[in-house]
Amino acid sequence: MYLASSDTSSVIIVWTMSELVKNPRTMKKVQEEVRRCVGKKEKFDEKDLDQLYYLKMVIKESLRIYPPGSVLIPRECMSHCIINGYDIYPKTWVLINIWAIARDPVSWKNPEEFLPERFIDYPIDFKGKDFEFLP
Repeated sequence: MYLASSDTSSVIIVWTMSELVKNPRTMKKVQEEVRRCVGKKEKFDEKDLDQLYYLKMVIKESLRIYPPGSVLIPRECMSHCIINGYDIYPKTWVLINIWAIARDPVSWKNPEEFLPERFIDYPIDFKGKDFEFLP
């Protein structure tokens, strides 16, 4: 279990860094924010994390574009339901394509672009029940 969680975290960091390298404007903003908040302190405290708003937006955008986990996550239907006119019966396996949800133009403006600023006034959070941001 430990290995799976550390691997997922490292993959997210790699994807985030690759996007920052491809977007120097975004990297500069993150660097400025970290330097402003942390300053010349030798140690980075946990309380400093609350001040890193732009960094949090960058991480959310990375999680949106590169969701952790499998591209197809199997789910078992527990009760009968109808989705887009299709009957889904209990004990039926449904595959959810996370990659497609994260790039849905109905949910996201310019879904293929790395734009952390989209989270400035966007109330969704990855900890909630917002399916546009499934990770």
